Amino acid sequence: MDKSPESPNLPISHRQIGSKGAFFIERDGTRLAEMSYTVAGDLTIIDHTQVDDALRGTGAGRRLVDAAVQWARKGGHTLLPLCPFAKSVFDKTPEYADVLRA
Repeated sequence: MDKSPESPNLPISHRQIGSKGAFFIERDGTRLAEMSYTVAGDLTIIDHTQVDDALRGTGAGRRLVDAAVQWARKGGHTLLPLCPFAKSVFDKTPEYADVLRA
């Protein structure tokens, strides 16, 4: 598999079925990065982020968190990042505070 850092060129997709959803990056039908969440009422809990070694260091994980923030803003959702990676991104990004459940 090509290990080139091309995360910025790969689109982020979003899928939600019932209360479960995910933002993800795929290449050639293979999921290379995913951030999953669960909706509980007006709260959306980010529970897991995983990035394949092929995209490590490319900012793919941060792009997934940013996609979730944009989605939350458009839909009036509040995010609770229980995933350690997502929480670290929120901690370093004060401009995400408007969608963060304190």
